[in-house]
Amino acid sequence: MSLYLSCDSLARAVGADAVASALASQDLQRTSSRGLYWLEPLLEVDTAQGRIGFGPLTASDVPSVLDALQGEPSSHPLALGLVEELPYLKSQQRLLFARAGITRPLSLDDYRAHGGFEGLTRAVTIGGDETATAVFDSGLRGRGGAAFPAGIKWRTVRATQATQKYIVCNADEGDSGTFADRMLMEGDPFLLIEGMAIAGITVGASYGYIYVRSEYPQAIATLNEALVIARTNGYLGANVGGSGLAFDMEVRVGAGAYICGEETALLDSLEGKRGIVRAKPPIPALKGLFGLPTLVHNVLTLASVPLILAKGAQFYRDYGMGRSLGTMPFQLAGNIRRGGLVERAFGLTLRELVEDYGGGTASGRPLKAAQVGGPLGAWVPPSQFDTPLDYEAFAGIGAMLGHGGVVVADDTLDMAHMARFAMQFCAEESCGKCTPCRIGSTRGVEVIDRLLAAPDQNGRDEQVILLKDLCDTLQYGSLCALGGMVSFPVASALKYFPADFGLQSSEADQ
Repeated sequence: MSLYLSCDSLARAVGADAVASALASQDLQRTSSRGLYWLEPLLEVDTAQGRIGFGPLTASDVPSVLDALQGEPSSHPLALGLVEELPYLKSQQRLLFARAGITRPLSLDDYRAHGGFEGLTRAVTIGGDETATAVFDSGLRGRGGAAFPAGIKWRTVRATQATQKYIVCNADEGDSGTFADRMLMEGDPFLLIEGMAIAGITVGASYGYIYVRSEYPQAIATLNEALVIARTNGYLGANVGGSGLAFDMEVRVGAGAYICGEETALLDSLEGKRGIVRAKPPIPALKGLFGLPTLVHNVLTLASVPLILAKGAQFYRDYGMGRSLGTMPFQLAGNIRRGGLVERAFGLTLRELVEDYGGGTASGRPLKAAQVGGPLGAWVPPSQFDTPLDYEAFAGIGAMLGHGGVVVADDTLDMAHMARFAMQFCAEESCGKCTPCRIGSTRGVEVIDRLLAAPDQNGRDEQVILLKDLCDTLQYGSLCALGGMVSFPVASALKYFPADFGLQSSEADQ
């Protein structure tokens, strides 16, 4: 009887290692996580019908679970039944996370047994032109926030003449409520390696870097071990997958600056400089790392490529809506009953995500809002929860999907405080290069403080006008998205929750 327990860092943080120690005498395999985080530590057991689950477990629950397995497992109070039949998981459309919770992170045999390196084999067979065309035709867009078509980047870098080109993976996952990159790097590292190898041999790059935030020590260690295994087995090095082309890569560790999630600041950091945003043009595809053509994508974008090559561009396009094609791993966090990862095709609504998957607030109090897209994302009120999760649909309501993080809040959250926090966050994390972000964010904190302290109606009205003008200046005058998008949480808080600022609705809508 085989048992499976996640080695994901969140599962370990809530006691998975202690559960593993209590199961030391059993045939236990440590796998990636399913992303059903409210059930971790989640123990899965092989049966004739499939894997059944128990969770969330503590080490003290282990003896009773083992006893139940000798008789009627469903009688145990923590029994969940067949894991893949759980509504939260069964209704998902997992492409990127198809192996999540099933394979061992560093087992090449597990990876290959579940479709691993089929995409690389296909890319080697059809050549660079057709591979770049497949990525373009799939409609894949960058999953880091800007949602720029990936295929255009690939064709640009491929067509640019240079003696050296680079692939850079932006794994500096710094947005609040996001963890999909970490989950994938810790749980399925060969998928990212395969995606980068395909990119390298397609665009003519011979070297790559994965820029990982220092707060992810387990992901860093797992990636480094996976690179050694991939290199030893011919998936990296002088003859990638038998292609006759060279591509190798390494992990670089960031020092915790949020601004290094912006691609040009990340490139400066990789070059050993302070991470400061570069003016564009030139774009990184033409003049990036060390002044050479560089393909920069985040983890989820690069990890989508192997499936597109293995299954075909049309297979990928069959998921999603409008120009938002494929699937997106949404991450539920904050005041939520069932936090975790939900991978679905674009087009489901925020209400489905928060209420059907998440189960509403963990506190049981009414929903007040959800911040979508990280600390610079807009606060979306329940009145707009029926908006489809689609890049264009969200842009239409003054919001963004970003990296897919969704942080839920109940009716006790003070939105004026959150607006002030957004400005303060921007002030602290600004690289300092452009005046609107460097100075404007600090002035934003001061304006909000004056607004909240204003003794009368006229004083509040004056500060609201000033705050809105400042948001416009930040949005349209900043060099990058840090200053440019700090207006989203501030303006949405002001628009939908004026009472938190001591305002009447008419004042906030002026």
